[in-house]
Amino acid sequence: MGTITKALELLDFFSRSSPEIGLGEFVRRSGREKATVHRHLVELEQNGFVEKNPQSRAYRLGPAILRLSNVRETTHPARRLIRPVVTQLANDVGEMAHASLLHGNQLSPVFHFDPQRHGTQVHYDEAELLPLHATSSGFAVMAYSAPDFVAQVLSIAPKTYTRQTVTNPTELQLILERTRAAGIAEANQTFDNEVTSQSAAIFDSSGQPIGAISVAVPMVRATPDKKARIRSTLAQAALSVTRSLGGVLPVNHPMCTPT
Repeated sequence: MGTITKALELLDFFSRSSPEIGLGEFVRRSGREKATVHRHLVELEQNGFVEKNPQSRAYRLGPAILRLSNVRETTHPARRLIRPVVTQLANDVGEMAHASLLHGNQLSPVFHFDPQRHGTQVHYDEAELLPLHATSSGFAVMAYSAPDFVAQVLSIAPKTYTRQTVTNPTELQLILERTRAAGIAEANQTFDNEVTSQSAAIFDSSGQPIGAISVAVPMVRATPDKKARIRSTLAQAALSVTRSLGGVLPVNHPMCTPT
């Protein structure tokens, strides 16, 4: 792992629940030497990726993040195109929907919307990276990814999030096979004990998966009828996002119509 990667990885520790992090906490979370972490933070600060709170001396995200985010969204719009589809999907099914894009071996949230029609809701943090092996979004992406990429993901000892998290590579491969056949991935209590979710992959112009759109439902409301209603609506939403981003379905996708 290179120095630049190690420095940039520190940014992934920020979240809505941890908007500011002190040096000591960075050391604890990263498991690295204090001097090394401090050097990386100084370099990030000098380049505007982090800044210090003058009062607490803790670090927070810096203005460079805003500038780069604006450049990305202006030149390669994603959130602007995804937002209306996710919002419509959530309103149609009456549950929280979200979309995420591939970020290395994880998924980076882009947008989520909850119509809040129920007292029990799914907690969702747009700053939290999603694991590929423990979420329906991850299953949806891996199902259509290149075999070497999947092998790389499965070669790393997967983290257990709940008692239902699947960590056995053979079992995960079976999940991916079922997902390819159906075009929809499902994960029950694999990332959150109280949540079941269904996802569909979104694709780029070459038919490669670049992310997923998902609907998450508290287990108490996850009836077979509700899941069935979500599947058809979700599939159309994923197709809409794919087309909005200039993508196409791969030829082995169940929704791909031969020409």
